[in-house]
Amino acid sequence: MSELAEQVSLPPEAQQPQEEPAAAEVPVQESRGAIAEWTVTILLLLFLTSFLVQAFVIPSGSMEDTLLIGDHVLVDKLAYSPSGVVSRVLLPYRAPRDGDIIVFRYPVDISENFVKRVIGMPGDRIRIINKIVYRNGVRLNEPYAYHKTDFIEPYRDNFPGEPTTTLAEPARNMLQYNVVNGELVVPPDKYFAMGDNRDFSLDSRYWGFVPRENIIGKPLMIYWSFAAQQDQMPDRFDLRHVIDVGEHFFTRTRWKRTLMFIHGYYKN
Repeated sequence: MSELAEQVSLPPEAQQPQEEPAAAEVPVQESRGAIAEWTVTILLLLFLTSFLVQAFVIPSGSMEDTLLIGDHVLVDKLAYSPSGVVSRVLLPYRAPRDGDIIVFRYPVDISENFVKRVIGMPGDRIRIINKIVYRNGVRLNEPYAYHKTDFIEPYRDNFPGEPTTTLAEPARNMLQYNVVNGELVVPPDKYFAMGDNRDFSLDSRYWGFVPRENIIGKPLMIYWSFAAQQDQMPDRFDLRHVIDVGEHFFTRTRWKRTLMFIHGYYKN
């Protein structure tokens, strides 16, 4: 700011009445300086928004009741350590761990972002028996898990096993190459992720592991929550949705969830 002030200040001779042309240039210079300031500010905000945090909206019920359809969340993109020794020392990063909720690029289509919970880290052995998850032979304590049905679906609830539905190719490869003695072994630099709404979650059981490089960050806070159905959450700008929000902002905003922090669970 001090350098900018020096650039637009006038020399003594320019302050004389006869020097009208020089005086007329001042508003132009000040205008350019203001434009430059705003340009830099906007660029910095865009950089910080894309580099530090990013806003997402939850479009489906796969993470109920932890995250609900219509929760608008801020995602911490500095949470996890990238590969490289220097970055891990200089920045407040850490590796993902069991129990974390993560946002990541969908392995089958990286243009889509998913949110799930880490159930298995590299080297972990995963098995599901009658809806109960076991990791490395130990039953998990999962107070966040939500089962909407009592029905046992063979593949979904007794995993790994023979698929009863069409799987994505990465999931077929996972079953072929990573099952040992009836347990799924998570390979290096991969994570096994599941939704908290276990009976209605499209997760690693159906499309395979989450590669480390696909992980964007972890949800930090719900900054706004608007009650909506899954078919009311468009994946792009929709004027009808904007009108719906405007008409029902006060009645369908979940005020108790506003500014609510999101935490993982690590007491297994």
